[in-house]
Amino acid sequence: MSGYRIRPAEPPDVPEIVAMVAELAEYERARHEVELTEGSLREALFAPHPAVFAHVAADGDDRPVGIALWFLNFSTWTGRHGIYLEDLYVRPAHRGAGLGRRLLVELARICVGHGYLRLEWSVLDWNEPALAFYRSLGAAGMDEWTGYRLAGPELRALGATAELAGVPMPDMPGAGTPH
Repeated sequence: MSGYRIRPAEPPDVPEIVAMVAELAEYERARHEVELTEGSLREALFAPHPAVFAHVAADGDDRPVGIALWFLNFSTWTGRHGIYLEDLYVRPAHRGAGLGRRLLVELARICVGHGYLRLEWSVLDWNEPALAFYRSLGAAGMDEWTGYRLAGPELRALGATAELAGVPMPDMPGAGTPH
């Protein structure tokens, strides 16, 4: 672990973070789904009220070689915030140095320090190395929950239903201009 450090992402890290998101998507067989740009990530990370946060695992030359991209969620059951980890990735040449664990330790430290009660993420059911890694940390799968997603034409169709006609759009942080 010598020579590596975990730190919050900085604006010069954005190109490497975007590249690692693409590398992760390639591994997850979904590279074609990535629309993230350096501009959109820079805006999301470094706006006055960020929509997402990032930590990097930096090598001895302070180059990012691993990432944890995350945002706050909220549990109505606990009445408290938590962290949702969107992406955790360490470049293959740097795996085995404990960087994934150190990134998760940092997020757990943030949770504990801010009184957040949960650190949650999703993992593909075929990703056995990740599943084994998460189990080794004591994380438990939430097998009783099934994730759902609305996107693309289905999202647009639901958003355009007659029940919503005439209702003004609420201001949302990070929403930008509607298309």
